[in-house]
Amino acid sequence: MSNQTPNLPDLSGAFSKSKSTIFTVVTIFILLLLAFQAMYTVDEGHVGIIKRFGEATEQVNPGLHTKIPFVDTVEVLEIRTRKNVEKLNASTHEQMPVTAEVSINWTVLRTEAFDLFKSYGGLVQFEARILDPKLRSAAKDALARYKAEELIQNRSQVIAQIEELLLEEMKDYPVKLDSAQLENLVLPAKYIQSIETKQTEKNLAAAEMHRLERQKLEAQREVNTALAQRDAAKAQADGKAYAIRAEAQAEAEAIKVKGLAEAEALNEKAKSLNNSQMMVEYVRAQQWNGQMPTTIMGADQSVLWNMESKKR
Repeated sequence: MSNQTPNLPDLSGAFSKSKSTIFTVVTIFILLLLAFQAMYTVDEGHVGIIKRFGEATEQVNPGLHTKIPFVDTVEVLEIRTRKNVEKLNASTHEQMPVTAEVSINWTVLRTEAFDLFKSYGGLVQFEARILDPKLRSAAKDALARYKAEELIQNRSQVIAQIEELLLEEMKDYPVKLDSAQLENLVLPAKYIQSIETKQTEKNLAAAEMHRLERQKLEAQREVNTALAQRDAAKAQADGKAYAIRAEAQAEAEAIKVKGLAEAEALNEKAKSLNNSQMMVEYVRAQQWNGQMPTTIMGADQSVLWNMESKKR
């Protein structure tokens, strides 16, 4: 056997080269991880709150930003309109139990988001600690100011009352309240039944009142028709009477004028007769019937002579 050592390949160089490659890969991976950790984005409708070792340091707007990896963390707050809904048990003004579902739309003010986060830790904490309790309190207070019937009839007025009370309670907080809604209102079943019965009776009474008013109008219409016919007949009679009276007055006036004319003529004729013997003879001749007188009276005699006897 030969005592010579076999020729083995030198692996130290290859191992060093592989170690260098692994280190490079790990380094690149760490750098990429650091770069990934250093960059972040904030979506539209939100703001970012930077926390450094748990302490809120600044507020950033939507977009791409950088931070210190493993040192800074980012909390995102929504600044768009949010809606909170509360279901509660309350009482009306007459102590009738009522179940209501009330909601409020609200928005975090962009300029006040950082202070809200520092004071309350976020939107969920703010809702649980501040907004929801005050919404329940305002709703119960508003519902207690109205009777059950008024809650049904004046729903918008109740909502306005809730908004007014809640605005007063939330005026010192960094949020904007938009509008409240009374989405569901449940009254006791017996009361609802009594309301329906009352409404039915009211509808029947209104129908009866309408019928009576209609009868009254029809009766009044008949009276008006009779009065109109009476007035028309009276006007027609007055017209005829006026025509007859006018005709009589015209006829009387004509007779009067005719009489005056005849009297004037007779007067003139008498004057003429008195003034003229010839006119007298003329009138006598006009009135003669063509026959000679049968008797005559002589002058200075008182005996009438019969002219017919002499002829025989």
